[in-house]
Amino acid sequence: MWTERGLPPGWTRQTVAELGSHSPMTVQTGPFGAQLHSEDYVDEGIPFILIRNLQGNSLDTSDMPHITYEDARRLSLYRLMPGDVVFSRVGRVGSCFLVEEKQAGWVISGQMLRIRLPEDAINHRYLIHILRSKPVQDRITGASVGSTRQSINTRILESLSVITPPLPEQRRIAEVLDAADEAIRQTERVIAKLKAVKAGLLHDLLTRGLHEHGHLRDPHAHPEQFTDSPLGRTPREWEVRPLADLADVDRGKFTHRPRNDPAFYGGEYPFIQTGDVTGAEGGVVETYSQTLNERGIAISREFPAGTIAITIAANIADTAILGRPMYFPDSVVGAVVRVPNNVRYVELCIRRAKSWLDAQAPQSAQKNINLETLRPLLVPVPMPEEQRQIAEVYAAHDTRIRAEEVTLAKLRQVKRGLMHDLLTGKVGVKV
Repeated sequence: MWTERGLPPGWTRQTVAELGSHSPMTVQTGPFGAQLHSEDYVDEGIPFILIRNLQGNSLDTSDMPHITYEDARRLSLYRLMPGDVVFSRVGRVGSCFLVEEKQAGWVISGQMLRIRLPEDAINHRYLIHILRSKPVQDRITGASVGSTRQSINTRILESLSVITPPLPEQRRIAEVLDAADEAIRQTERVIAKLKAVKAGLLHDLLTRGLHEHGHLRDPHAHPEQFTDSPLGRTPREWEVRPLADLADVDRGKFTHRPRNDPAFYGGEYPFIQTGDVTGAEGGVVETYSQTLNERGIAISREFPAGTIAITIAANIADTAILGRPMYFPDSVVGAVVRVPNNVRYVELCIRRAKSWLDAQAPQSAQKNINLETLRPLLVPVPMPEEQRQIAEVYAAHDTRIRAEEVTLAKLRQVKRGLMHDLLTGKVGVKV
């Protein structure tokens, strides 16, 4: 049985001002005017929260200024207590965080707003989830003012309508949503660690390689296995050869001007450009946003599946591997790897050289490189079997990252569903 207001029994709908009716200064703006200047900041003292410190819904303390204890006492009205909710007042309106015990006594600037409600009116963990929910965030955005830089004020926050179940249910809902948040944070940490390892792994694989048992060679334990090369210390049995020895390297083609003439588009032949390659992030590209017709392919060039596409204008040396035959313009180069070399291995070598290739681009209005830069690019060349093993090790690590990213997307979707169901009372919780 639901109430006439469309809420479960015992649930109410109140504004923030009504929830804090017995508490003075429910919504408070930080200090304005000449209260503090940047020259008042000190190396040690009380943290002073600026808009730049609120990153999304979390507080970044790495570049947070401090004020003296004397200034903090003078601004005691703006000091925080555990359970306060701090909002961004300008710019990224709606971003907010819940003040923890360790942040007690910190001071907010005039760029921030603070909500302070008694614990017997609303559970603070429940409150932060309500304030971050999409309906509330949409209302905040809709009520904000300003054309070039949006802002909100105390009146907007005081008038926010909040659905409140009984306190035991609030606590249980907060626990469920906190658990979902923690699962998301843990997965984000795993992805961050895997990506940090990824760059080092690429370096190790392309400088140390894998011995017959499938493990990285150790240049410290077995220096005799390595020798000096134009690329530095590399395994003794490897060669160093130009990219042109491993692949046919040629530019794409689209000779007609203007490039966007609709007479050449709209057919059945995939036509990818720099943005499509960049978006693939080194992976296999099979999707495309443009196609050429018969007239279009007559002035362009087709590259076979398995070609390494390399950007040479604007974004330098971004790569992708074609999952099907495709056409592209002269801002993209195709490297068709020759047997018995491994396509993924060669792509990894080009990817690792991205910074060097980018540095070769002239500092003009739009960076670009040419075939005379790419074809001589020196590449370490192990035997084909070792190339395959290196490619598989790297691909397995990449697959792990992508799997975690899929998990993260699912967790965020679950969290959105939970917020909708629990914060509206559509689904109840056991207390």
